[in-house]
Amino acid sequence: MPRFRFPVGSPLQLLLLLCSFALAVYAGIRLLAGDWLGVVLWIVGAALLHDLVLLPLYSALDRALVAGCDAAGRRSLVPYVRVPALLSGLLLLVWAPLILGLSADRYRSATGLDPDGFLPRWLLITAVLFGGSALVCVLRLRRATKHRSPAAH
Repeated sequence: MPRFRFPVGSPLQLLLLLCSFALAVYAGIRLLAGDWLGVVLWIVGAALLHDLVLLPLYSALDRALVAGCDAAGRRSLVPYVRVPALLSGLLLLVWAPLILGLSADRYRSATGLDPDGFLPRWLLITAVLFGGSALVCVLRLRRATKHRSPAAH
């Protein structure tokens, strides 16, 4: 006799999916309870900003990177620039008001802390990300060169 199989997944997966939906509904109700119009405008504005400004911008930058690496014959180096740029850009996107000093007074009044350290820390994290990526790239290129035959050098 054939066993019944769930069409979506295991019962545990379905339970976790239902729990995540319940959590999302709860968070949505709590989020929209105060200033629902402001929240909706923020979400729509963020989606429009991403789709109309940020997406074309980072797509153009990525195409320029790929074209430059192709012209130099080093297409394999693209991920070593993409990954730290993505992480640094994500940090900038999340912390932009504090990095750019746009909400320094609000941050200071809410936390009592000085917001002046965000820009230097973001620059330091960005430098570490690109430096680490360059180090990994050099180590991999060096290891690949060691494993080649002397005639290929």
